[in-house]
Amino acid sequence: MYRNTIFLFIIYFTLQHVYAQNTTDISSADITFTFISKNVEGSVSGFKSSSNIDLAHIENSKFVGSVAVETLKTGNFIRDWSLKGNKYFDADSHPRLSFESTEIVKMDDGSYSVNGNLTIKGIEKPITFRIERRDNRLLGTTTLFTSDFDIHIKDQREDNKVIVTLNLRL
Repeated sequence: MYRNTIFLFIIYFTLQHVYAQNTTDISSADITFTFISKNVEGSVSGFKSSSNIDLAHIENSKFVGSVAVETLKTGNFIRDWSLKGNKYFDADSHPRLSFESTEIVKMDDGSYSVNGNLTIKGIEKPITFRIERRDNRLLGTTTLFTSDFDIHIKDQREDNKVIVTLNLRL
């Protein structure tokens, strides 16, 4: 009887381990951007995430995260202060930029297309990140236009182009 009980416990815990879903959270992130027409680089931090990443099948994951507008840095104090003001990002009224995935598709090259909604200044727009897994990190990029979010740095839409880069540590 004692041996049977031990055997059942061993089988139970082995099966629990085998069938447990291999998921993790995003522990931290580096988020940078390049404002193309002005050749200005910057970063934003204050990252918060409630993502659930399935390492075995990333396409089954859910990406949910935000960053604090107040942490926006471009290396120029006056420009940073201006960008956080109500003419541009309006950090007082809209303190966070947020993203939530709606669909993740594995691409032929092994990367992932992460479709979702980006909210800036209370304006939600669909956006797609291209994500690659490298060891315990997910690296991603997307291109957006600040004017789509009522942030008009320049008059022409094409001159408001920004490349966003993500380095997500799992």
